[in-house]
Amino acid sequence: MPVRSLANLVVRDGMIYLNVMKHALSLILLVLSALPLTAHPHIFVDTGLDLRFDDQNRLIEVRMTWAYDDLYSLLITEDRGLDPDFDGVLTEAEQADLQGFDMNWSEGFNGDLVILQDGAPLALSGPMQATAVYADGRITTTHVRRVSGAEEAGVIEVKPYDKTYYTAYDITLPVQIEGSDACGKRIEVPDVAAGLAAMGDQLNQMDAFMTDEEWAAMPDLGVLLTSTVVVTCDIS
Repeated sequence: MPVRSLANLVVRDGMIYLNVMKHALSLILLVLSALPLTAHPHIFVDTGLDLRFDDQNRLIEVRMTWAYDDLYSLLITEDRGLDPDFDGVLTEAEQADLQGFDMNWSEGFNGDLVILQDGAPLALSGPMQATAVYADGRITTTHVRRVSGAEEAGVIEVKPYDKTYYTAYDITLPVQIEGSDACGKRIEVPDVAAGLAAMGDQLNQMDAFMTDEEWAAMPDLGVLLTSTVVVTCDIS
């Protein structure tokens, strides 16, 4: 999610974010170079998905729901000057200001979402139909992305995750299938211990003095700890 927090402590859009993370990780690598390293998230997002299929059982659209953790929601509302009376209710103007705050994606950003069919990535559009609400101290947003290239047969894997593991997505909200009675789903959860061990191994191979190109190609850490929605369709 390309979003900014209070005083620009978090910048999540393209190379600006990468440079911030580069300096932060460089410091960690320098200070803790003699210790085993692990990454940990700073933003936590409860995630839900609505998967829409056409009449030929092809995935054509996904609606993402992101419910941000309390602290990050507080940072966003403080940064934008929302809810100054702390009553937990936004005015109409404040609500309008919140709309689309996390949709200003830089070119090349994948929206922290990967969808595969039989192991091959499907093309996704940019975000559309963005919404945002603030309730009970948390911001919840939704957006829609069109899916291209899906076939009527084959196993679909939906992986909401951040490559850097700065943001942790947990599929705790409903996952729904629309438009097809032939498709079923299950959620595969990662082996956390194995994922953390693999993540530590990758981080220990990183160098605080890597070039910009090497930082841009930093390992895909988040996939090691992501839950996956697996969809299969019975078209027999």
